Amino acid sequence: PGPSAAARSEGGRRRRRRRRKRKVGRVAGEAAKGPEMAAAPPRSPGQFSSNWKALQELLKQKANSSKECPSTCQTYAKKKHPLKAEKSQKVLAINGNGNVVKAKSTNKMDSGSAKDSPPSAKPKSKKVAMDKNVNGTKSNGKSLKEKKKNGNILKEKDDIKHKRRKAEEHEEQQPKEAEIWFDDVDPKDIEAAIGPEAAKIARRNLGLETGQSKQSVEQVLVNEKASEGLTRAVAMDCEMVGVGPKGEESIVARVSIVNQFGKCIYDKYVKPTEEVTDYRTAVSGIRPENINTGEDFKTVQKEVADILNGRILVGHALRNDLKVLFLDHPQKKIRDTQRYKPFKQRVKNTRPSLKLLCERLLNVQVQTSEHCSV
Repeated sequence: PGPSAAARSEGGRRRRRRRRKRKVGRVAGEAAKGPEMAAAPPRSPGQFSSNWKALQELLKQKANSSKECPSTCQTYAKKKHPLKAEKSQKVLAINGNGNVVKAKSTNKMDSGSAKDSPPSAKPKSKKVAMDKNVNGTKSNGKSLKEKKKNGNILKEKDDIKHKRRKAEEHEEQQPKEAEIWFDDVDPKDIEAAIGPEAAKIARRNLGLETGQSKQSVEQVLVNEKASEGLTRAVAMDCEMVGVGPKGEESIVARVSIVNQFGKCIYDKYVKPTEEVTDYRTAVSGIRPENINTGEDFKTVQKEVADILNGRILVGHALRNDLKVLFLDHPQKKIRDTQRYKPFKQRVKNTRPSLKLLCERLLNVQVQTSEHCSV
């Protein structure tokens, strides 16, 4: 196995320390080699005179060399060592207390030879620096303008891309007809969960009307000019209320029968045979005042049995209605829409609700609020 993480980190630290030491040594060596750093500031009064002499000699040498080759030396100094020259001029000036002073004080204290060279070099270097700065600012200004232009172009491109991306996402979010494949789901539920577009597609797939029909359920389903009497086939529905603990058991509260044309031939409320614990008003539509003044159960039972005798009985989940009436009917004469196989296949549900069948087969909405047995 290789070295651990701690060992690697320790080795890295050591290497960094070595690099720093080498760098510091290099900088110190370069500083010692430079002619301007030959005369270090004196620390004791005894060293001051020797240092001052060395400074005078150095300035004389510089003045002579500048007279001999003014153009080449100045350009070289400007190009390669402008900062070093300024630093050296500032550092070399020393007062009597041994403190470092700017080069201007040395120029004043120095002789004529020293006065000629440093001031002549300084303004030139300043002019060159100023020229460079001006050129730099101009070029920088141009580059800034170009950058701004480029930035604006890039921003516009990004905005266009962002808008295109948003449009594509919006198109992707809108459901397509192939995506709506829900079985036995109310379009209203689809509208609440996904949106109106999906509900519209679902209604279209189910063959339902997309617009709200102005006609009521009775106007759609009932033939007004038809006979109001008994027919060979009748349809029945009952509304129940809850009795017993928590209202789990059901008893009949209302019985409605219509003929094959949809005309109501029987509709009565039934007095409860037990104490009602849950009226189920939100579903059944039954209230206490309805059943308290209703017909006696045995009377209703006899009247309903006489109507059903020998006739075809149509309804939805009729076993529940017959159970609460304590009645029986021949199986051959029962037409239960919940158990009819063609309806199950069309809505793709083994136990379809009456609400779903009405929506898909009749394009009519029922049981939107309180149920009505008629």
